[in-house]
Amino acid sequence: MRILIALVVVSALGVAPAEADALADARRLYNLGQYDMAARNARDALKLPATAESARVVLGRIYLEQFRRTADSADLIEAREALRAVNPEGLTAREQTELTVGLGEAFFLQDFFGPASELFERALDSSTELGPAAHERVLDWWASSLHRLAQGLPRDARLTVYLRVLERMEKEFARDSSSPPASYWLAVAARGTGNLDRAYHAATAGWVRGMLARDRGAALRADLDRLMIHAIIPDRAVRLQPRQWKQAAGVMLAEWEALKSSWTR
Repeated sequence: MRILIALVVVSALGVAPAEADALADARRLYNLGQYDMAARNARDALKLPATAESARVVLGRIYLEQFRRTADSADLIEAREALRAVNPEGLTAREQTELTVGLGEAFFLQDFFGPASELFERALDSSTELGPAAHERVLDWWASSLHRLAQGLPRDARLTVYLRVLERMEKEFARDSSSPPASYWLAVAARGTGNLDRAYHAATAGWVRGMLARDRGAALRADLDRLMIHAIIPDRAVRLQPRQWKQAAGVMLAEWEALKSSWTR
């Protein structure tokens, strides 16, 4: 699934209003995607002892988002410098979660998918306190990290990774049956374990269930469509009819298009 935009930054706690102005503005501008202005306000907040540690977290996240947009290595360096300078004792529990996610994102963006997955996993349960959207983003980062890690592993090791993802997505569905990342990654993980029938059915169910998402499933449905057309259907066709897989794939594609048509408003 496409990696979603970074977590919405939480508000400061226990800081006087005058001191929190620059930090609050940095967070507001960050959430609006106005990263240059957000960075200027974060640097102002960095000068105040009461907001310095929180400002470092925000500044690190700002630079990570800028790196994702520009691929300028200087932004990644600045992000790493800001995040590693944070004294976690000066943070609230929510901000510590955001710091952990920021560290995971920094590793992910440097293609260190194993450490990234471990960091995201540490933040998975606590990220529910940041709200549903924020938790979904962390879940997506985590599964994406493991998926990328699995690509370079031998078959047996890949199976272990995808079983891990599968187990977590089942847990997510028990908590939130409409979770878009769980819908997508359940189908990916089922394919990764070799269970192509379940992958096919999970993707189908996920596409229909997408209407329960906040955006009516627009992003999820686009991702599942690509997954079905380019991965699940070809693999399943070869498995079911190796000598006539193109015809089998054609039948499944027709079924898929009919399903989408009948469940599109």
